[in-house]
Amino acid sequence: MNVLLLPEGWAAPQGYSNGVEVAAGRIVFLAGQVGWDAQQRFHSTELAPQFEQALDNILAVLAQAGGRPEHICRVTAFCIDKPAYMAARRELGRIWRERMGRHYPAMSMIFVADLLDHPAKIELEATAVLPCS
Repeated sequence: MNVLLLPEGWAAPQGYSNGVEVAAGRIVFLAGQVGWDAQQRFHSTELAPQFEQALDNILAVLAQAGGRPEHICRVTAFCIDKPAYMAARRELGRIWRERMGRHYPAMSMIFVADLLDHPAKIELEATAVLPCS
């Protein structure tokens, strides 16, 4: 069972957790995933569709290990376009809730100059802890 960490007196974060405590389990490290399909083809140059595909890719790799969305404890997002991110926040939230429900792990958003795989606009990496069998 995961415990969300919220120090006394802190305002509750919106859309993420400050920290997640996990007692035991198998740790799965998920490499950065961009918004391309299984054959490494981009179908959009827009941020929201790329985010959707990158999150689907994270969940596909996690499923290969037997994991589910609720096992994700940490997500780091790297984005090359802050104005596009800010404009798409509502859509990104909808996409997140469709795939992750109301599960909000510890998260960081980092804006970078560029990503390796052109025309990627966003890359997601994650850490999950799966229950021991």
